[in-house]
Amino acid sequence: MFNAFRTCARRLMSTTTQPYPYSNVAIIPPPMAVPAPESTKAGKGLMSYLPQRLLTPEKLELVARLGKRHPQRILPGSVLQVSTKHAPAAFTGVLLSIRRRGADSSILLRNIINRTGVEVQYFVCSPHVKEIKVLMRAGGNGSEGRAGVRMRRAKLFYLRDAPDKMTAISAGMRK
Repeated sequence: MFNAFRTCARRLMSTTTQPYPYSNVAIIPPPMAVPAPESTKAGKGLMSYLPQRLLTPEKLELVARLGKRHPQRILPGSVLQVSTKHAPAAFTGVLLSIRRRGADSSILLRNIINRTGVEVQYFVCSPHVKEIKVLMRAGGNGSEGRAGVRMRRAKLFYLRDAPDKMTAISAGMRK
């Protein structure tokens, strides 16, 4: 009895990684890293190396729109559609939270698919994110998308426990 417990505990506390149990198509390869040349490490040729590492203007605009002071800012409660390079279909969901960290900013979307809540976190500046469209804005008074009700919280995690409120937000899209 005790030996069975010990082997089970050893298996649970093991730090070895298990092989991925699903299809290898689901594994996203990391982006190709551009190694810094030795001359750049010495301080020469830095300006020609920087554009390879900087964000594109589209990504910079998107990071700015996630900020607090942008006039067309995206607020929690908005309905967004994110299309990625590796997925065949775009994911549409209600924006639950925004994590503002500059180039490491991320958004958390939630949708109910086949009566199951699905949450996906996207890093905005990731090379895998192709496009982020605003289908319905929370707070209105904007030209892009339709106007919805402004949420009074910064993080809408309470929508996890209130599916009726979640469907009410997404029902505003179907009108």
